[in-house]
Amino acid sequence: MTYNKVQNATNRTFERTLTYDKYTDPKVLEKEMEMVFAKSWQLVGHVSQVEKVGDFFTAEVAGEPIIVNRGKDEVVRAFYNVCPHRATKLEKNSAGNKKILQCSYHGWTFKLDGQLNKAPNFRGEDENCVKDACLRSVRMEILESLIFVNLDDDAKPLSESYGDFFERLGKNPFLSELKRTHQKTRTFKANWKAFMDNYLECDHCHVAHPSFVAALDMNDYQIITCENYSIQGTVVKPDKKYGTVNLNEAEMQGGQFYWLWPNLMLTIYPGPGNMASIQIVPIDHETSMAVYTYYFRDENLSQAEKDLMEFAEQVRSEDIELVELEQIGFRSRAFNKGRYSSSEKAIVQFHEMVLEALNE
Repeated sequence: MTYNKVQNATNRTFERTLTYDKYTDPKVLEKEMEMVFAKSWQLVGHVSQVEKVGDFFTAEVAGEPIIVNRGKDEVVRAFYNVCPHRATKLEKNSAGNKKILQCSYHGWTFKLDGQLNKAPNFRGEDENCVKDACLRSVRMEILESLIFVNLDDDAKPLSESYGDFFERLGKNPFLSELKRTHQKTRTFKANWKAFMDNYLECDHCHVAHPSFVAALDMNDYQIITCENYSIQGTVVKPDKKYGTVNLNEAEMQGGQFYWLWPNLMLTIYPGPGNMASIQIVPIDHETSMAVYTYYFRDENLSQAEKDLMEFAEQVRSEDIELVELEQIGFRSRAFNKGRYSSSEKAIVQFHEMVLEALNE
């Protein structure tokens, strides 16, 4: 697969790098949680998780508890998962189906559209005080069956935030047939940005990812920066077998690897219709959690799909080892910043966006 080169409209330069204190200072992360994560679109789920009326799932964004459900009117909505009475976390389960939402503290109940149903400890004249006590909604948009939320009420719409990304993604005809089938998490000892840096270049691939390099044509590997996202891609080597996939029958013969500001990666691997997402969630300034989610047509995977997952897991394990070693170096007094190669323009784009978000 060959991508048309997209000119980077922001004309980013190589003048600024992220100093290593940005990876080790807890105060930097505090600022990022407010200025980056609470002001960006965050992937929280997939429409296959809320197929039926009453289906719900919970998530966390920038430390805020979120609940997403499908109402009786078939509308999917997102709310802060917080009771307006006494700030108690409303729904404790990660997913399920309920006709009504109930707080476990004082028994307040809410309809699926967020409106108050009953407040048992408010009776008589007191009822007038809580008529408008509904769940607080969160901005939510669905594109290509992916559910995003944004805690910033003034943020640009999702469709306007990532240039032509969703148009590109939508060219994969099998996306509408996929559903969320598997999810894994892994905690690792590195700053969240270290994983982003690693993902946004492939200079390390020949050293660290032998199976990746063996399967894909690295001579045609391209990394292109676009509006608030970047894309990497190549094709499978013609003389290589990708797991058990017959490439003549594969829906996708080239690999597509997307990064979306700030912490989301979407990958589409060669073979039967598939997609995977990676989200890096900061736990503290030197600890992060990787959330790996897989999307296939069915939970009962074919051998080719199992091989694809095994391939992806191997590459990710190799990356985790690298960024944990890097975090050790970030704490060293040996150097206070790194250097960019000419092939690391996607990292430059990411770093510039971090500095801009932090007003630096």
